[in-house]
Amino acid sequence: MSAASKGGETRRLGPIQAIGVGVGAIVGGGILVLAGAAFQATGPSAILAFALNGVVAVITALSFAEMSSMFPESGGAYTFAKKVLTVRAAFVVGWVLWFAYIVAGVLYALGFAEYAVLALGEIWNAFGAEQPPWLRSRSTVLGLAVLATAAYSLMLVRKSEGGGQWETVGKLVVFGVLILLAVWALVGAPSGTVEGGLTPFFEHGTGGLFTAMGFTFIALQGFDLIATVGGEVKKPERNIPRAMLMSLGIALAVYIPLLFLISTVGVSPGESIGQMSSERPATVMADAAFNFAGPLGYWLVVVAALLSTLSALSANVLAASRISLQMATDRTLPRVLQERHQTRGTPVMAIYATALAMAFILLMVPSVSSAGAAASLIFLISFALVHWTNLLARQRSRVKAPFRTPWFPAIPVIGGLACSLLALYQAFAVPAAGAIAVVWLGLGVILYFGLFKGRAQAVDAFAEARDPHLGVLRGRSPLVLVPVANPTSAVGMVTLANALAIPIVGRVLLLTVVRRPADFAAAEAETTKALGDAQHVVEQAMAASLTAGHAPEALMTIATDPWKEIARIAQTRDCESLLIGFSSLEEHSNVAHIEQLLNAVDCDVVVLRAPKDWSINADTKIIVPVGGRGGHDALRARLLGSLGRAGLKSVRFVQATKQSLPRSNKLQLERELRVFAKEETYGAPDAKLLESTDIVEALAQEAGPNDLIILGLRHQRGKRLFSELALRVARRTEAATLMISRRS
Repeated sequence: MSAASKGGETRRLGPIQAIGVGVGAIVGGGILVLAGAAFQATGPSAILAFALNGVVAVITALSFAEMSSMFPESGGAYTFAKKVLTVRAAFVVGWVLWFAYIVAGVLYALGFAEYAVLALGEIWNAFGAEQPPWLRSRSTVLGLAVLATAAYSLMLVRKSEGGGQWETVGKLVVFGVLILLAVWALVGAPSGTVEGGLTPFFEHGTGGLFTAMGFTFIALQGFDLIATVGGEVKKPERNIPRAMLMSLGIALAVYIPLLFLISTVGVSPGESIGQMSSERPATVMADAAFNFAGPLGYWLVVVAALLSTLSALSANVLAASRISLQMATDRTLPRVLQERHQTRGTPVMAIYATALAMAFILLMVPSVSSAGAAASLIFLISFALVHWTNLLARQRSRVKAPFRTPWFPAIPVIGGLACSLLALYQAFAVPAAGAIAVVWLGLGVILYFGLFKGRAQAVDAFAEARDPHLGVLRGRSPLVLVPVANPTSAVGMVTLANALAIPIVGRVLLLTVVRRPADFAAAEAETTKALGDAQHVVEQAMAASLTAGHAPEALMTIATDPWKEIARIAQTRDCESLLIGFSSLEEHSNVAHIEQLLNAVDCDVVVLRAPKDWSINADTKIIVPVGGRGGHDALRARLLGSLGRAGLKSVRFVQATKQSLPRSNKLQLERELRVFAKEETYGAPDAKLLESTDIVEALAQEAGPNDLIILGLRHQRGKRLFSELALRVARRTEAATLMISRRS
C-alpha cells in the first residue's frame, strides 16, 4: 500500500491513531449526557439498552468494515453511496451526514461549555466568593463553545489527527479510576446492594427499554468516523476494520460496568436509580459518583465530561471536514473546499467551512436539542443505507473485499432492519427531528440542482468511464444503438460506440435497416441485393468490432421508413445512447431527418460527421470547444474517459476569446479552462484560448484531418436541434465532428 491514497491524501494515521478517532468520538460524552434519560425511561435495564445498542452498533460496524476495506477512501457512507448507487444519492447522503457531524460537534462544544461553567462555578465557590452573574450567562457558554471549536479546528489545520489524542487517553484513565473506585465501594457495600439496586429491573416494561434504546443509540455513534477519514489511515484494509471493532469494544468495556456500578453503589439510600434520574437527569452520573466516592468521584465525572466533549468535538470536526472535502473533490460541493494547506496538506478550507457552520448554529439557534435528535435520526438512516450498499456490493462486485462480513447476508439484513426501526422510532418520538432533517435535505436539493448538478454528473461520468468496476457495482447495463449503412465507417463507429458504453457492463447493438419497397414482388431483385448489401455491412462491422476486441450484438430489420425504425428500436430496446454517423451534413434533408430522430427518442444522442474511411486512433487529437456549462457535460466526460482508457490521451480544451481582452483576464480564463479540463482528461490538462472573432475558422486551423472535434447540440423549447455553429464547423473543417446531446 502506498503512502498516498487515491484521492491524493497522505496516509498518516496508524492503527493506534485510528482507534483514537473512534474512541474519542464514542466514549464519554454520550453516556454522561444520556444515561440519566435512559435510567428515567427504563430503570436499571438501561444497562441492557446500552448492551443491545452495542450489538446493533457492532453489527453495523461489520458492514462498515467490509465497505471500508473495499473502498479505503475518505468519505464513509458518502463514498459507499457514490460507489454503489448514483451521484445524486451520494450527494443526499453526504449532505445530511455533513449536517449530522456539524450538529454533533455543536452538541459537544455546548456540552464542554456547560461543564466548564459548572467547574468554574465550583472553583469560585471553593474560594468562598459569590459567583458573578456573567459566569452562567448564555454569552459565556456560547463564547466558550466557539472558542473550543476554533481551537480544535486550528489544531486540525496543523495536523490531520488534530488535538484530541491526549484528551482521549486522559478520559479513559479517568473512567478507569472511576470504575475502580466504584468496584472498591461495591466490595465494601452491605449484602443485597446489587439486588436492591437492580430491582425492579424493568421499571416501565419493555416499552421503556425500547424508549431508552432510542435515546441512547447516539452514545455509540463514532466508529463510523474511522471510515470517514479512511483515506488517511495506513494499511486501511486491515487497520480500519480492527479500529472500528476495537473502539466499540473499548466503549462497551467502559459503558456496561460503569452503568452497572452506578445502578448499585451509586444509588442514594431509599432511592432507586430511576428516581434519582427523574429528579436530576443531567447530573445523575455526578451525583452517583459522589455517593460512592465523595467529592473525588464528583470531580472525576466533571473532568471526564470535559475531556470527553473536547475529544468528541475534535473527532466530529475532523469527520465533517473530510465529508465536505470528498464532496468538493466530486464537485457535489464548491471546488474551493478542496483546497489544502500548502505545506501540511490538510484540507484547510473544508475545516474552516465546517467550523464556520458550527459557529453559525451555535450563535443562531437558541436550542439544539431538536437538531441533535435530527443528527441521531440521520446517522441511523445512513447506517441502514450502509447495510444496503454492503448487500449490493457483495452481490455485484467481482472483487473479493479484504474484510468480509460474517454470516452474510443475515448480518446486514438484521442490522439494516434494526437501524431502520430505531430511526422510525426517533422520527415519531421527536417530530421536530424529522422536520429539521427534511428542511436541510430540501435546501440541499435546491443547491444541488441549482449549482452542483452539471459538474457533479460530469466528474462522476468520467470516473465511471475510467473505473470499469464502478459500473459493475452500480448494476449498470447500458445499451448503445449504432445504425450502420457503410462498411467503410464501421471501425470508427464501433470505436466510438464502445467509448459511449460503460466498460465491462456496457453493450453495443449494431442495427442495419433494409428499406421495404411498396411492391415487394416488382422489386424482388432490388430487395434481394439490398439484403445482401446489408448483410455485408453487418459482417464488416462485426469483423471490425472483433478485431478491436469488442463483441457487439447485431440486428437486421426491414421497414418502409428507416428513420422511424431506428426510433422504434431505440425505444423498444430501452437504449441509453444512440450513435448516428454521416459522411456529410451538407444536404438539408439529412439535417431535418436527424433532428426529427433526435426528438423521437428518449436517450443520449451522438451524431458523427466524418470523412469516408475515417477511424479514431492513438494519434487522433480530440478538441473540445468550451463556451459554457452545457447539459451534455456528463456525456462528453464519459466519452473522454473511455477514449482515454483506450489510449487517446491527446485532449485539448479550447475557448474563444477576444484579442482585445487584458492579459490578466486571459490568464484567469486559461486557469479556469485548465481546471475544467483537468476534471475530464487523463494526465496534465491541455487548455488553450483561441483569440479570434471567427471560432469556426480558428477550429479549422486548430484541427487536422485525423482529429476529432466534440460539440454540443442545441436545446430549444424542449427540442434538440443542430446549432448553426455545429453545422458550420462540420461543413468547414476536415476533422471529424462529434455532436452530442443528453436525453431530454
